[in-house]
Amino acid sequence: MNDGWDQSAEAWIASIGDRGDWAREHILDPAMLARIDLQHFRRGLDIGCGEGRFCRMLKKRGVSVVGIDPSQPLLDAATRRDPSGEYRLARAEQLPFSDGSFDLVASYLSLCDIPDFKAAIGEMARVLAPGGTLLLANLTSMSTADAGIGWVNDDKGDLLYWPIDRYLDEFSMRSEWNGISIVNWHRPLSAYMSALLGAGLRLVFFDEPQPASGDPKRQERYRRMPWFVLMEWRAPGCS
Repeated sequence: MNDGWDQSAEAWIASIGDRGDWAREHILDPAMLARIDLQHFRRGLDIGCGEGRFCRMLKKRGVSVVGIDPSQPLLDAATRRDPSGEYRLARAEQLPFSDGSFDLVASYLSLCDIPDFKAAIGEMARVLAPGGTLLLANLTSMSTADAGIGWVNDDKGDLLYWPIDRYLDEFSMRSEWNGISIVNWHRPLSAYMSALLGAGLRLVFFDEPQPASGDPKRQERYRRMPWFVLMEWRAPGCS
């Protein structure tokens, strides 16, 4: 299956910018960085780093970070923006690193793009050092089970409700916006939780982050229905 990332790279880079899209800037960046700032990480891995924006944020916090992505055009953009950075062409399902190589693995909205998420989670757990942290932000399963129609509005255009269908199924879907056309995956939350627990990881933090800033009108859709889940998992053993 062509996931569309190589073909959508230019449009994605133009859309995301250095500040990120609205949801990253006002919801996920504050939530992710708050967790990062609680610990002193030395060596990090960014799964699905794309154009390298989160890698650059981690570097500013003193983390020596490697970014991996299966899209060469996105990695080329990451290298242009950060010539001293370390970016590798690789897939999360088969990471080219030794066991226990990182005390931090970050998956910032990448699990929903990965076909074999169970293999990817197993690999993330494998490369974590004892006591290391997997910091994972993903789309909520409610947002991806949207029945294909998104928000239902009233005759004034105000939000009424978000319909959900096929929640317990697992399926791929093509998402298109702003010249971007990529494949995402829906899975129920239980599928992710089972895979993470099965990899021997321990859940230490869970949140459905709300907007921390931004236009109040735009915040409404993210407060009416949680769009993202943020989880921190810990590898067994001492760091």
